[in-house]
Amino acid sequence: MYRAPVEEIAFTLNEVAGLRAALQDGRLGDLTPDLVEAILSEAGRFASEEIAPLYGQGDQTGATLRDAAVTTPPGWKELYRRWREGGWNALTGPEEYGGQGLPAILSVAALEMWNSAAMAFALGPTLTMGAVEALDKHASDELKRTYLARLVSGEWMGTMNLTEPQAGSDLNALRTRAERARDGTYRIFGQKIFITYGEHDFTDNIVHMVLARLPDAPAGTRGISLFLVPKFLVNADGSLGRRNDLFCASIEHKLGIHGSPTCTMIYGDGFVEGEEKGAVGWLVGEENRGLACMFTMMNNARLAIGLEGIGIAETAFQKALAFANERRQGKASGWAGEGMAPIIHHPDVQRMLLTMQALTRVARSIAYSCAHALDMARVSDGDEKLYWQERANLLTPVAKAFSTDIGSEVASLGIQVHGGMGYIEETGAAALYRDARIASIYEGTNGIQAIDLVTRKLPQSDGAHVHGYIAELAETVAELGDGGFEGMDQAVAFLQDSIDDLAATTEYLQEVLAAGMTDIALAGATPYLRLFALTAGGVYLARAALADQTPDRLALCRFFAENMAAETEALRSAITIGAEGLLLAGKSLVAT
Repeated sequence: MYRAPVEEIAFTLNEVAGLRAALQDGRLGDLTPDLVEAILSEAGRFASEEIAPLYGQGDQTGATLRDAAVTTPPGWKELYRRWREGGWNALTGPEEYGGQGLPAILSVAALEMWNSAAMAFALGPTLTMGAVEALDKHASDELKRTYLARLVSGEWMGTMNLTEPQAGSDLNALRTRAERARDGTYRIFGQKIFITYGEHDFTDNIVHMVLARLPDAPAGTRGISLFLVPKFLVNADGSLGRRNDLFCASIEHKLGIHGSPTCTMIYGDGFVEGEEKGAVGWLVGEENRGLACMFTMMNNARLAIGLEGIGIAETAFQKALAFANERRQGKASGWAGEGMAPIIHHPDVQRMLLTMQALTRVARSIAYSCAHALDMARVSDGDEKLYWQERANLLTPVAKAFSTDIGSEVASLGIQVHGGMGYIEETGAAALYRDARIASIYEGTNGIQAIDLVTRKLPQSDGAHVHGYIAELAETVAELGDGGFEGMDQAVAFLQDSIDDLAATTEYLQEVLAAGMTDIALAGATPYLRLFALTAGGVYLARAALADQTPDRLALCRFFAENMAAETEALRSAITIGAEGLLLAGKSLVAT
């Protein structure tokens, strides 16, 4: 059973990401260390004691569809009610609409725990929080008055409607259309697929955020608008009116996240007597500028999706560690007891468990540091604001892609630790692996995150910001080297080698982009993102060891540096040498 690692989460927030320093400097308003501790403790209790026990029911029963209505797994509707009544949906919401206005870094920590306990449950509230942010920044005052308070409280939930059968990652192909109505609203017609929690029984109303084109819109992404389309229209007094012309046509049968309904949504297929045809929608932001509004929601979601990978990884590690301490097989030199040794005494099992632990902590550090940068950008001005915003921009694609990659990697290792029992559904190890796999795909595939990192984030401030970040990493490694810690000399050398690999590949990619050799840069984008994450992660483990200086933290930092950091050398070669061979060989795969 999952137990929220509250102490480790608090340590990473305070000592690695930088929350303690921000609190001491008074940068985060009235937030105090005691309040942070109280929030984390209660979030951990709720995740461990109320969400986690219902995970198996969600995976085994799943969501079901009948007569266009979705029923969530037994107990989940009541669980959501308790979660909402606990105020968790309002954690970072705007205070003027009933939110608590707390920093993003606390929301990220809580999201990790929700996802560890049951990723399929956490998905719905994650999208609602994104809808809140998009509406708060881009909607009219009238829409805010009608919808925000109930979305902030969680009384209503929100969705994101982008994908269509012919338009996945490329929104240029989007066909859902919007027509202007006589009353100033719009009518929406079309089909959306893969809509998470597009229909469910958690709330009385569902607020869909839908991308569509107007008849006179420019071609491409410059002609996309964003519309708010509720399941039920809202009367002037705030009560629910008639059902809107939208419905769930089907739900997907998926590899994992069975408790989360993934819906095909149809807009404008019916007819309401006396009304114009189509689903009634309201414009969010300006016509033909919807993608900018949606990206507010997507950027929020991308960091949140990274927490899904971290949450799965943490649970997989806990499950594998418990099994390794119980399962007995063979003899081991470190076992002095009778009979067969618990498998945790075997070095290869220790290697797998340490890899799981290190990768989980590395990803957590990256994601929390990204959230801290978002918070600091929010409370800063001028050049300092630019610095923190660029730091958040730099870390967001890494937090999404690397964290979700390691979610799958760690869950896979968890199955391996269990051996044959891991392949059996009853142990639960396989379910985590099934759940984890989707996170590398949705909200922008990890390949797209890598392209974003290389082509959009490396050029920030004419390329200077990323090199400033690399210099900061080098300072931490130098501090570790100056600490005189026994047995750490080789680890320091390996970490510095990784920094050198990152600096060299960053300069190389910036040069080939400046020369217009885009395909060469794109061929190296995915290995570059991993190199970036491994380098930064190794340094964050060093930062944790410097802050605590316990044997366990120093040992984990050393393990990572000596056993995993060397991967950056191979990645450097793939980036700087392998691109031309990749492109040449790739031609043989293209159908003629």
